[in-house]
Amino acid sequence: MADSNPMMSRPRLTVPHQDAGSAWLACRQRRLDAAVRLYCFPHSGGSPGEYVRWSDWLPGIEVWGVQLPGRGPRVAEESYLRVDALVEAIVDSVAFRPPFAFFGHSLGAVVAFETARALRDRGGPNPEALILSAYHAPHLPSTTPDVHRLPDEELWSIVERQFGERSPELHDDPDFRQLVLASHRADFEMIETYRYAEGAPLSVPLSVVGGTEDYPEDMLRAWRRHTTGPFALQLFTGDHFYLREQRDGLLRFIASTLANRGVRHV
Repeated sequence: MADSNPMMSRPRLTVPHQDAGSAWLACRQRRLDAAVRLYCFPHSGGSPGEYVRWSDWLPGIEVWGVQLPGRGPRVAEESYLRVDALVEAIVDSVAFRPPFAFFGHSLGAVVAFETARALRDRGGPNPEALILSAYHAPHLPSTTPDVHRLPDEELWSIVERQFGERSPELHDDPDFRQLVLASHRADFEMIETYRYAEGAPLSVPLSVVGGTEDYPEDMLRAWRRHTTGPFALQLFTGDHFYLREQRDGLLRFIASTLANRGVRHV
């Protein structure tokens, strides 16, 4: 499985293949004959490293991770604090090449959804499928606790519960530690201040996945109103990060979802 704690060690100076020089994208395995590109949007504090390894188990699919500022090779860049500003920057910077699909987990689900809406509103291409993980339907009241204003040590305790113990490198390098903490704080602020703006539903097939110990099923099923296309809901045993223990099942679901959209897997 991908590293569970990609923000907790100093990034290497190089990244996997980048698309047309874009700092926003990383890919572990290029497949020029792939039937579809799967663009994966990370959760709070996450990185493309969580997803680009999926290419090992998804033949026929070229997997791209979205690399956000403030982490990984972009750790020295300023993080975004608002979802709408981040989405605008992504749509301005990334040329999504059809046929493609979106996957997003938690914060990434919101960013993937809003990116699909922004592309639609600009007359851009639609994804073949939108697969959203571990976040309730956006029109529902937020259940996310407000933690981005907490003092540093309290915020670190939350980060460690989610991602594991801090590495010795962070302990020994206070400047790098502060960069990592600032990125987490910015991500938490993004999701905690996000407010859904009413708009026409998408026409994209929408699949929602989640852990049985995370959001209630009705909060996930409520995504149905946000597309006029086909809708599916799949639950896996586990908590908010079910995808780490249930990777194989999730990847089978993703492959099946794309296959049902007429995408041929080789």
